[in-house]
Amino acid sequence: MTSSKISRVLAGLIGLAACTPMLNWREIRPEGSELFAMFPCKPERFARSVMLAGAKVEMRMSSCVVNGVTFAVAYASVVDPVRVTAAITELRNAAAGNIGGTAKDVAQAAVAGMTPNPLSGRVVLTGRSPDGNALQEQAVFFVKGLRVYQASIVGPTVDPEAADIFVAGLRLVS
Repeated sequence: MTSSKISRVLAGLIGLAACTPMLNWREIRPEGSELFAMFPCKPERFARSVMLAGAKVEMRMSSCVVNGVTFAVAYASVVDPVRVTAAITELRNAAAGNIGGTAKDVAQAAVAGMTPNPLSGRVVLTGRSPDGNALQEQAVFFVKGLRVYQASIVGPTVDPEAADIFVAGLRLVS
């Protein structure tokens, strides 16, 4: 993407952000990643070891909560190219399992700089919290090389405009 296209996208995001005054959008780069993301609040960063695609990996996450809605980006590197698709499958299954819900594919992932993968995509999920309250989630799963990413918005309701700003603000650099 050229710098003029990036400028136009960012200008558009700023314009859209003006329509959602309760959210304070800012671009961040999660530590150790090639990703830039737009968050509506200052994210906290976490890391932990998890089993993913049959191997123990470090999963890193940046997340914040605004009005009961969580915005998060998580990523991990797999050591074997053969495990990339399995890792995305597990992330997608975990997203549905975490809210006891079902996923509906709504679009192909279109994150600038991503590596093509047939399981990359944007999904909408509906389910329930542990206390039985209804939950909605929008998530995007994508890949860059051996690194798998998940960007999610989860809450009682997900504002489509905020979800679009969050997803449109994802971009990968070398």
